[in-house]
Amino acid sequence: GFFYVTSKNSRTKTDKLSFRKYDPVAKKHVEFKETKIK
Repeated sequence: GFFYVTSKNSRTKTDKLSFRKYDPVAKKHVEFKETKIK
């Protein structure tokens, strides 16, 4: 699928990142969750 790459400061934000962005593949806004990039 589609994913965004963002920078994150692990020292200040220890929780998993999740944010709503527009997915051009699904043609709608979906929630992106932080995962390890394999």
